[in-house]
Amino acid sequence: MTVERRAGVLGKPIAHSLSPVIHNAGYAAAGLTGWSYTRIECAAAELPDVVAGLGPEWAGLSVTMPGKEAALAVADEVSPVAAAVGAANTLVRRQDGSWYADNTDVVGMVEVLTDAGVRPGATVTVLGAGGTARAAVAAAGRLDARAVTVVARRPAAVEELRPVARAVDVPMRAEAWDDAATHLDVDVVIATVPRGVADPLAATAAWRTGSVLFDALYDPWPTPLAASARAAGCRIVSGLDLLLAQAVGQFEHFTGVAAPRAAMAAALAAARAA
Repeated sequence: MTVERRAGVLGKPIAHSLSPVIHNAGYAAAGLTGWSYTRIECAAAELPDVVAGLGPEWAGLSVTMPGKEAALAVADEVSPVAAAVGAANTLVRRQDGSWYADNTDVVGMVEVLTDAGVRPGATVTVLGAGGTARAAVAAAGRLDARAVTVVARRPAAVEELRPVARAVDVPMRAEAWDDAATHLDVDVVIATVPRGVADPLAATAAWRTGSVLFDALYDPWPTPLAASARAAGCRIVSGLDLLLAQAVGQFEHFTGVAAPRAAMAAALAAARAA
C-alpha cells in the first residue's frame, strides 16, 4: 500500500511558481511513489491557520514571499541560519508533528555564487532590502566577503538588515538608491528587487569586467540589468539557479533521501523552454 505524502509551496501570488515542476520531477526520479507537491495561495497573515490545518500526510512546505518571516512564528524550532536571517523559506514536519524552520536560500545562494567563482574577500553590493536581501547578506558573510553595501529605496528596511550582518560578522553600509549605478563596480552584485525596479540602472551601470551579477529574477530573462552585465563581461547567475539550489535542500529535508539534482534541473529547464 502506497502511503500518501504531500508537500507544497505557500505564497501570494503563487500561480507562477515552478517549484512543483522541480519537486515532482524529483519524486519521480527518486522513485518516491505517493509523493506530490502543489501550490497553495497564502498571504502572510493566513499562514498560521493554513499550516495548522494541514494533516499528518504533509511532510513539508516551501515558503515564498510574503510569508518568510511569518514562517518563523509557526515553527517549534528554528535553524541557526533562519534565526540569523530572520526569515524561513522551509518548514519541515517532524515525526512528532512539530515544525522545523530553515532557510535554504542562504545555502543555495552560497552554492551558486561559489560555482560562479566568488571567493573569500569579495566586495558585495546588494540591491534591495527585503527577504531575499536578508539571505544575500547572510550568504556574503558565509563567503567571507570583505564588505557589503546595501542599496535600497527605503532606509528603514536597510536598518532591518543590520542584525543579519552582525550575526554573520560582515561589515555593512547603506547607500541611497539614487546612486545605485555607482555602486556596481564591485566583485559581486546581488539584485533582489522586484521586476522592473533595477531596469533603469542598465544604461548607466559601471560594471567591473569579470565580476559576478546574481539577479534573483528569472522571468522575463535576461533582465535589462543582466543583459548589461553580460555585455560588460560579467558572469551571470539567475534566479533559476537559486530556485534549483534551494529546492534541492528542501527536497532532502522533506524526503530524507538524496535529491536527484540532474532530473530536477532538466525538468526546470524544460518548463522554462515551454
